[in-house]
Amino acid sequence: MQIPTSLAAPSLPLAVALAIAPVAGVLQSKAIAPIATLALLLCVVAHRRRHGAWPWPQGGAAGVALALFGWAAVTALWAPEPLRALGTAVQVGGFVALGAAAARAMAAEDEAAKHRLVLVATGGLVAGLALAALDALTGHAIRAAVRGLKEVPVTLAFGLKPAASAMGLWLPLVAASGLSRWLRSLVLAAGAAVLVLLPGEAAKLAVVAGGLAGAATWLAPRWAPRLLGAGLALAILAMPVVLGPVLAQGVPADRIAPSAAHRLLIWDFVIDRIAERPIAGWGMEASREIPGHRDPPTLEALRRFHLTDPGAALWLPTAKLLPLHPHNGALQLWLELGLPGALLGAALALLLGAAAARSPRPAVATAVLAAASVTAMLSFGAWQEWWVGAELMALAGVAALPGRQSA
Repeated sequence: MQIPTSLAAPSLPLAVALAIAPVAGVLQSKAIAPIATLALLLCVVAHRRRHGAWPWPQGGAAGVALALFGWAAVTALWAPEPLRALGTAVQVGGFVALGAAAARAMAAEDEAAKHRLVLVATGGLVAGLALAALDALTGHAIRAAVRGLKEVPVTLAFGLKPAASAMGLWLPLVAASGLSRWLRSLVLAAGAAVLVLLPGEAAKLAVVAGGLAGAATWLAPRWAPRLLGAGLALAILAMPVVLGPVLAQGVPADRIAPSAAHRLLIWDFVIDRIAERPIAGWGMEASREIPGHRDPPTLEALRRFHLTDPGAALWLPTAKLLPLHPHNGALQLWLELGLPGALLGAALALLLGAAAARSPRPAVATAVLAAASVTAMLSFGAWQEWWVGAELMALAGVAALPGRQSA
């Protein structure tokens, strides 16, 4: 019995993953990592079965990304936890290699398969956004029920932040679907509205950044993506030098959200630690064990950031100077991997911007890159598996964007 061509397409596993990941991410964000791993692996295997050759990672961006994790493995020699450092470097580096191979497989797909993938991904996003909105409107009763909770804890609301960030990352793909122009616009506008209303400031900013970057690229498809890549590269290289003096002078943080004020304290601490080992860094995964990371903020720092009022006293007792990661991808590269890590990260940003300019849909690719950059600079740890998985599915999705003639 011959399997229909559409069912044997290498793009099918990714299409299924993008269809179910938004809903799965709303219910439990950690589910994104295994979904992404299985989907990307099946894409690569299906490509091998169809074409008789493995889609090995190729291109400058893939090479720089793998070099970054090669250097990360080297830094395990002086990391506080060498085995954890080496394990993370190998695991996440392998994950990235798999994603790069899957992206190459997606680029080789025919236009009909690419069109089906983006259309299915759009349906998955609509389902995920609808579920997230319903969960928020019911006071998170849906997610509480999934966890077997009779009462909804206040902290459960923040569990939607990862799902919102992932869906904000994937949302620009809708613009390349085969839907009519008005329906695409409706899905994009409604999706952006839902994400802006959900918890998580980073997701809100990512949606706005994606929209602005996409619009700019629509006007200047050759230059806007490259300028974004160059700007991101400059931000990675200059982050400690530019942000450090600002924080050293003090920033009034008494009237901003506690999460934002806490980030300022974290970044202030991290920049001081970067200055101690700017060349080689502290080693991969060192953020977890940097000396003093569990300490509370000093009185001097609290005064500098205007956090001595009774309102700040409500959340400061539980605030650590560095809880797991810096909440800033550029600072995490500098802190853990030093100057070589920052240089490789900057080179990767430049190459991704150039790749977005060469995409069949530069505006969509650039919007995805912008959304990913904002989230990476403000929120999750650079090596968190679910976030890496979300990024790699976005990468493969961008590689599978159909040309305009098929949409």
